[in-house]
Amino acid sequence: MSADDGRLLLRQLCEDLRLLRFRAGGPSLRSLAARLRLGKSQIGSILNGKIGQLPDWDVVRGIVDACRQYAQDQGRLDQLSLATGIEQVWRPRYAMVEYALQQASRQRSAAPASADPFRTVRRDAAQAAVPRQLPAATRHFAGRIAELAELDGLLDDASTTNAVIIWAIGGTAGVGKTALAVYWAHRVADRFPDGQLYINLRGFDPGRRAIAPTAAVYGLLVALGVPRDRIPPSLDARTALYRSMLAGKRTLVLLDNARDADQVRPLLPGTPSALAVVTSRNRLTSLVAADGAHPLCLDVMSLADARDLLGKRLGANRVSAEPGAVEQIVTASARLPLALNIAAARAQQTGFRLAELAAELRQAGRRLTVLDAGDPTGRLRSVFALSYEALSAPSARLFRLVGLHPRPEFSAAVAASLAGDSLARVRETLIELDLSSLLIEHTPGRFALHDLLHAYAGELVRDQAAGRERRAALRRMLDYYLHSAYAADRLLYPNRDPITLIPRIETVVVEEFAGESQAMSWFEIEYPVLVAGADLAADAGLDRHAWQLAWVLATFLQRRRQWSELAAIARVALAAADRLADSTGQFHALRLLGIVLTRLRRYDEAESYVRRGIDLSARWNDPVSQAVGHRVLSDLFVAQERHQEAITHAERAFDLYLAVDHLAGQALALNAIGWGHTQAGDHRRCIIYCERALALHQRLGNRLGELATWHSLGYAHHQLGLGREAIACYERAARLAREISDWDGEVNVLNDLGDALHATGETDAARQAWQRALDVLGEVDPRGADQLRSKIAKVGGGSRLSGSA
Repeated sequence: MSADDGRLLLRQLCEDLRLLRFRAGGPSLRSLAARLRLGKSQIGSILNGKIGQLPDWDVVRGIVDACRQYAQDQGRLDQLSLATGIEQVWRPRYAMVEYALQQASRQRSAAPASADPFRTVRRDAAQAAVPRQLPAATRHFAGRIAELAELDGLLDDASTTNAVIIWAIGGTAGVGKTALAVYWAHRVADRFPDGQLYINLRGFDPGRRAIAPTAAVYGLLVALGVPRDRIPPSLDARTALYRSMLAGKRTLVLLDNARDADQVRPLLPGTPSALAVVTSRNRLTSLVAADGAHPLCLDVMSLADARDLLGKRLGANRVSAEPGAVEQIVTASARLPLALNIAAARAQQTGFRLAELAAELRQAGRRLTVLDAGDPTGRLRSVFALSYEALSAPSARLFRLVGLHPRPEFSAAVAASLAGDSLARVRETLIELDLSSLLIEHTPGRFALHDLLHAYAGELVRDQAAGRERRAALRRMLDYYLHSAYAADRLLYPNRDPITLIPRIETVVVEEFAGESQAMSWFEIEYPVLVAGADLAADAGLDRHAWQLAWVLATFLQRRRQWSELAAIARVALAAADRLADSTGQFHALRLLGIVLTRLRRYDEAESYVRRGIDLSARWNDPVSQAVGHRVLSDLFVAQERHQEAITHAERAFDLYLAVDHLAGQALALNAIGWGHTQAGDHRRCIIYCERALALHQRLGNRLGELATWHSLGYAHHQLGLGREAIACYERAARLAREISDWDGEVNVLNDLGDALHATGETDAARQAWQRALDVLGEVDPRGADQLRSKIAKVGGGSRLSGSA
């Protein structure tokens, strides 16, 4: 075949492709360009016959496949045969046309610039060795079973798709992205017989700039055997040659440590036979959105995988000999693979016992110093700094301020309060931090970072933020928690006497709750921060915040039977109020200590605090506070079986409430009087008082008070042998307890309901009530759980909860 014949056939091929697209009705040039990773102008030149070189067969086949699919989608089934015919006719002709045009190209020596170098380059490169560039896999690779399975699964599905497979492995610094990618690439290397390419793009490398795409493609072309003097100068030309070299080949390309999608995109293969794996600290969202990359975001290791990693590094015998120390090292390393490897290397090199290493890591402010392997890639501070220094100024400031938060998990509203900015602007900052893998949005509106990054942020805020800035940010954060918790508490217990909060700073965002359920859910998430926040406030000299945080937490912690936390925060509150000489704060802290120490059976200490509170309120002539104190004292004496004293103090509380027409307090005191009488054995008098209390509670809408009163009535009826009446009262109380999520009340009621059911011979129903109480109780109260198990065992059948509760 002559060169003229080759050129004629090339024009005919282009005409056939143009005709196929015309009859199929599409697709658009933009769609074809995106599918084939070519420019729109290149696709247009092929379809219009304005090319001097033969397009790769993969391009021809790609155009045919795209037109076939488009025709099928549009219902133009009559055009499918044309697509098939083009493939059948042109596949055998292609090699002849290619040969003829190559011969013509060699003869045009007078105009070398217009010659197409791709065919010759591909022929020359074919003589080069197959590239095997993967770095060695880590010797101590552990875990990541789910991630490896996900990678394997997509590779297995690749044969059914005609698109390029791209994996984008993301995650924070030190999480093991490269280790996973290299380990997996070695596992599947035999499925890519045409080679494995690897390049470290140095997107986050200490002391080095990220590799430019033009230089990166140059390196890949050299690896593919292209002579250096045949590599074109421009990025577009290099990318076109690179994709031509990979066309139709089973090649794996590992693009490690990428800075962003723009750095990666020119390095992606254009053929479905190749696979690209990209690792980056940044999420590469645009690569996922525009290029169809499959995201795989690595988290820190599971506990089991972290233990396994230490076992592989240190040996099973050494790890099994000190299991407690291993757990502490895993926790202190935040299950971050890089930190675990540094800790293991330190243990290997020093020969220290693991307990000694664990002790070093537990020291406040020492973890990042201990986890230092001595060079930039093995020094956690340096590794984290590469991500931090790439941030914009607002994002870097917010990241620092996050170090003030007592926990490594927080909401967008907290971040806005820390920054002193609007929620809308802070969301943009949070997105940048998320895309940089310095934190992760694990649920909508809530963000987290691992403990070591949190410690690093804490160091930054101490070193780089002025004391005034730190205190102002801390004040804003505490304002957020205090005012949000107060709003939530008003929904949980609207009949509770309010307090006057310290005014909040204007820029602070406060949560708005749709109802009681949402408020309770918020407390479930945030109460550990509120407890820690009281300590932070006290340490910073923000004492009004400290005692008021205890007040807003009291209802929730009582309902959840969190007696130890309530005792701790009440002591912080009392110390803060004493420093302020704030009598209101002192009284509320003393009241809380009286309540919680009674529940903890520390009766003498409880009585001293309650009596101090009553004396304090008497000095500033506050009858309501005095009444509250007497009511708390009544509950304390009931617990000690000092029943007549309990009744006396409950009656004193009622008189004080009555004097100021405090109806809600009168109802609570009436129930306390009734409860004292039934504990003393006068059950009918209890019913008289409690029915008065119930009417008042129902009139005022106090469901918590109504719950307690139905419980008292149930108990009195049960003691009188009125089983059906007792059961009905208990069931009303249990329903109210569930409605207001009062675990403490529900456990007490269900326990007594079970007793009443058992007394009437309803053994199965009694067992179910006790089991429900045990389910609610969980592991909060081991003593109470043991008592419930004992009751269940006596009527036959074991409890569903096994082991220690």
